[in-house]
Amino acid sequence: MNASKHPNTVLEFEEYVRTRHHALLCTARRLVSDPLGAQDLLQTALVRTYLRWEGIADKRLADAYLRRVMINIRTEWWRARRLQELPIEQLPDSHTEDPADQHADRALLLDVMKTLTLQQRSVVVLRHFEQMSTEETAAALGMAPGTVKSTLHRALTRLRHELERSSPRQSGLGPEAQTTAGRTGAGSASGRR
Repeated sequence: MNASKHPNTVLEFEEYVRTRHHALLCTARRLVSDPLGAQDLLQTALVRTYLRWEGIADKRLADAYLRRVMINIRTEWWRARRLQELPIEQLPDSHTEDPADQHADRALLLDVMKTLTLQQRSVVVLRHFEQMSTEETAAALGMAPGTVKSTLHRALTRLRHELERSSPRQSGLGPEAQTTAGRTGAGSASGRR
């Protein structure tokens, strides 16, 4: 890291990371389902953000900046891996240690989210998990608000279809899976504008 940073800048960044680490790690986990991969993603994003910290004039926008950095890094990693991976016909069964339905629904939802395109997944994460408005999501991803809405609609339709197809309980999805995948109507897909 840049050793020439002012000591107050270093302290300010350390305080930001200390107070926001948990929320930022949750975002990383939604973007990369592997826990170690999510930690790597967050650490890489924090390094890049630290190097640009003094350039972020309004520190209230630091979360949005960091989310965008995480999405960019995840995209870079995906492109690099895409050249090395061979697709398989069937995904391996997901396994969870916790038998509680809520955990099973969450694992199923995160597994099914892997079927989305990078753009669709980014929109779903920012709109439904981060609860950003359409305009905030559009700004974070560099898209038009209409593109965010149409991408979200297609993503949620696909999620609903995949969840219905994958769920052992079929229509008996738990609350978390229903909350995210069930919002395919135009009103709820653009509910918070």
